[in-house]
Amino acid sequence: MVELAGIIILGILAQWFAWKFKIPAILPLLLIGLLVGPIAAEFLSEDGSKWIEPIWNGEEGLFAGESLFYFVSLAISIILFEGGLTLRLSEVKNVGSVITRLITLGSIITFFGAGIAVHYIFNLSWEISYLFSALIIVTGPTVITPILRNIPLKKDVSAILKWEGILIDPIGALVAVLVFEFISVGGGGEFTKTAFIEFGKIVLFGSTFGFTFAHALNFAINKKWIPHYLLNVFALASVLGVFVLSDSFAHESGLLAVVVMGMVLGASKSKFLDELLYFKESLSVLLISILFILLSANMNMEELYLLYNWKTAVLFAIIIFVIRPLGVFVSTYKSTLSINEKLFISWVGPRGIVAAGIASLFGLKLAKEGVPGAEFITPLVFMVVLGTVLLNATTARLFARIVGVFLKKSEGILIIGASEVSRLIGKYLDDHDRHVVIIDSNQTNIGLAKELGLEALNTNIYTDNLKDNIELNDVGFIMALTGNKDINNYAINKYGTQFGENGAYRLATTEEMNDPNNNSKVGLFSNTDDFELLTRTARKFPQINEIILKDKTHYDKLIEFTRNDKDSIPLFLKDKDDELEIILTNSEELNKIEKGWQLVYLGKPIILK
Repeated sequence: MVELAGIIILGILAQWFAWKFKIPAILPLLLIGLLVGPIAAEFLSEDGSKWIEPIWNGEEGLFAGESLFYFVSLAISIILFEGGLTLRLSEVKNVGSVITRLITLGSIITFFGAGIAVHYIFNLSWEISYLFSALIIVTGPTVITPILRNIPLKKDVSAILKWEGILIDPIGALVAVLVFEFISVGGGGEFTKTAFIEFGKIVLFGSTFGFTFAHALNFAINKKWIPHYLLNVFALASVLGVFVLSDSFAHESGLLAVVVMGMVLGASKSKFLDELLYFKESLSVLLISILFILLSANMNMEELYLLYNWKTAVLFAIIIFVIRPLGVFVSTYKSTLSINEKLFISWVGPRGIVAAGIASLFGLKLAKEGVPGAEFITPLVFMVVLGTVLLNATTARLFARIVGVFLKKSEGILIIGASEVSRLIGKYLDDHDRHVVIIDSNQTNIGLAKELGLEALNTNIYTDNLKDNIELNDVGFIMALTGNKDINNYAINKYGTQFGENGAYRLATTEEMNDPNNNSKVGLFSNTDDFELLTRTARKFPQINEIILKDKTHYDKLIEFTRNDKDSIPLFLKDKDDELEIILTNSEELNKIEKGWQLVYLGKPIILK
């Protein structure tokens, strides 16, 4: 009981430490696991026992036989499902082909490159070498996400790393299973006959079960056959059921099934999606905390001593400086990515929980069977996991600055409130290639925003969830457009520093607008149009128009007309390069207006006499 409670307590403390110092949680989790496991047994315990013994050894241990690995498999299924939920097809409209090549060509290059390297450096058999290379194909979403949260990048670069980290996990697991089966049956003709059949079964059952049960769950949710209080736990049971069912038809197809299930549900636009995602995120944090401590504690010092030589450093350097860049540059050939962006993607490739979990399982099984070199599998994979995480966690932000992919100016726009006015403005900005994210606690309004193809989050501004959202990395403007002045002020004060580096603006309040002595210059669009006027105008004339300006005098006449007419409200200025500027009461851009600029406004088309 003490050991189990200790794992949870230490895991959550490690998560807090990682949050506080902005590092991937896997780093302190692995170090804690090594401390309470092999290090404690070797140096700290008088009787040579571990402080936490994951597998029952006849006297103590938390899991009997292979039950630890059953727990690991189920936990990984939940983590990958949560990752699939976060995937949005809209994120990859520019880089879909790059991601496809990364998880295919990139995987092939890593598989053969790392296999050849470890074979000649450690003199391992080809079978063991390629099992190792299959296991390090994966880049973990559990470690990619915390790294990306702290680096403002172009959306395409973030999307590539995020999608690769989630989609490549089942691929790496699939290849590792095929190599493991090859070793188990002794290779030769028997394996050759069944390899393609097994591959086909994994793809067929994984994709079929994932797609089918995702739609079934979404149908049941929409029909309200599941009470709200059971929604999250029912979804959890469904994920575990799909994983086990698919796995029973084709070994290791469960990972693919849960990723597909998550992706399909994520694309369903269900109004309960954000609630499901929040629950799964919380559960994933707990599971990741437990898993990494258990798996690293399960290692022994004898395995770690195998790595205590120069060969380890050489292998790690080849993986980081040769194989990963080669895979990225081949996969991104003739893409729209710049050389600097390719270099950054090459640098960021940390491995995570899938590699560690499957390595522990296969390494232990093959070692028990007496396969030569099997004792190297687990420590070598853990070396790559720990080394890549440590390297990327400490250098990714600096490297982004060095190669010039660190966004100098964040052009994304965060809109607070998803009312009809916000949706109209957001749609216009999105159509003009600005990254727009709308947030609101009203599920109906968020649903309407998503129907327009907008990126919308059902969340409460009083929580801290937004600060950790990597989708907001390129946001540099805040527009608080709610009808509640307290919410608008709170949003500006809380998020202005992080998301409003280029400007954090709110609507003028009714009191400010009606005060004849008010000289306030904080009004967004103007200090004479509040939420009520914007809403009335949007309902009467739900359209955004553009009018070409002749000069500054023409602009002044139009503004005077809108103040008297009240059926048209100015929003933005568009220069000759189609760059948009938010109209503010005290905007310096007003003095730069020249012929050819455009006034963007909400409401009735303006016709000056």
